[in-house]
Amino acid sequence: MKKVLIISLSLIVMLSIILSGCSKQSTLSRVKKSGVIVMGTSADFQPFEFHKLVNGKDTIMGFDVDLANAIAKKLGVKLEIKDIDFTGLIPALQSGQIDMAIAGMNATPDRKKNVDFSDEYYNSEQVLVVKSSSSINNLKDLNGKTVAVQLGTTSDDAAKKIKGINLNELNRLGDAFLSLENGRVDAILMESTIANAYLKEYKDMKMLHIKEINEAVPGYSVAVAKGNQDLVNQINSVIKELKDSGEYDKMLNKWMGK
Repeated sequence: MKKVLIISLSLIVMLSIILSGCSKQSTLSRVKKSGVIVMGTSADFQPFEFHKLVNGKDTIMGFDVDLANAIAKKLGVKLEIKDIDFTGLIPALQSGQIDMAIAGMNATPDRKKNVDFSDEYYNSEQVLVVKSSSSINNLKDLNGKTVAVQLGTTSDDAAKKIKGINLNELNRLGDAFLSLENGRVDAILMESTIANAYLKEYKDMKMLHIKEINEAVPGYSVAVAKGNQDLVNQINSVIKELKDSGEYDKMLNKWMGK
């Protein structure tokens, strides 16, 4: 009887191990099986990702979308895009709602605790955006002022280090610009490439380069769920191929005029 019980328990343990292994199918395997890779992004980050009407249809486009399309092509699958608030991207990766997050996301040490990252594909700097008539010219001028940032970004982290300001954290950068336009905030802390894109629309605003807050932060990387090095390797391969072939420079010129 004991032998039968021991054998039965052994079979249960082995079956549990097998089932556990099956449940931990890699993102790459799942993507190839389904024929679709789902990109999560926060499409208010022009020129990296933004909405535009194309032939009467709302379309998400930008530098990051071109990168995602290159990844999908490399894997031989179709691309699907989900527009999510920036703070929801990492939870969406962890829950399997999306396969990769490409959203101008910096590979910070805190984020690396929760997701894996590809090699960097772009670098930017922190700047202030203010109204053209603003008296703000330096860090001291921010004392007592209200500064808007996009919640959960490296700009948010940088703003928390500035003493004497009132911080207004918003889910969307578009809301930050409306707040500045309507006088609800005095400045926006954000990254320069994105600021340049928004300033084409908001002509009554300007960008300030302030040394003290122009922090050296990690560049943009593609995020995937933890434990998916095989997918990271494929993404890194695409980034390298784009740079080696000159296609990366064409993308920069297309979206940023560089």
